[in-house]
Amino acid sequence: METIKLRDEYIKLGQALKAAGIVDSGVEAKFMIQDGLVKVNGQVETQRGKKLYDGDEVEAENTIIKIVK
Repeated sequence: METIKLRDEYIKLGQALKAAGIVDSGVEAKFMIQDGLVKVNGQVETQRGKKLYDGDEVEAENTIIKIVK
């Protein structure tokens, strides 16, 4: 499980995928999200700009990313 510590109130989904090292670029994140390969709190998420807050969990490529304050 990866953990991303928030510096601000939230982080956007595409940025979180990059920060966790799951993707190398925003474009890669965009396609992964558009293809329905990313879940936020157990639900498929298709918005790259989805705001993630403390306590949210992202699942992508068999990795869980926990967002913490």
